[in-house]
Amino acid sequence: MALTYSVDPGDPDASYLSFWRERHLCTLTTLRPDGTPHLVPVGVTYDPEHLLARVITNRTSAKVRHIRAAGDEGAPVAVCQVDGGRWATLEGRARVRTGPERVQDAVERYAERYGRMPGPNPDRVVIEIALTRAMGRG
Repeated sequence: MALTYSVDPGDPDASYLSFWRERHLCTLTTLRPDGTPHLVPVGVTYDPEHLLARVITNRTSAKVRHIRAAGDEGAPVAVCQVDGGRWATLEGRARVRTGPERVQDAVERYAERYGRMPGPNPDRVVIEIALTRAMGRG
């Protein structure tokens, strides 16, 4: 029998959601214009109610450039975290958001998950990932 690790991104089970609330460093994979993967460490917050994952970052980062290069429809991306045998991946289409309210909301969510408020950064943006798929073993 094949194992399935599929999770409903809008209705995860309690252990999966709990895993995403713990403090873990994550990775974000974007695609460069030549199609090769670019993988970087990030902090991620997961919002199943709105089917979103969020990453705060600097507007001049490579990940932001890759997402913007994909156009208005956004870029396919994945975020992942691992802790021993537990792992979780969220996939979707990423767009860069610059609105102050959205950025502040993402900063507050980051502070809640990671236990520290990031310092001021006038170049901060938020990558919002509209989730289409989730998988893992929380």
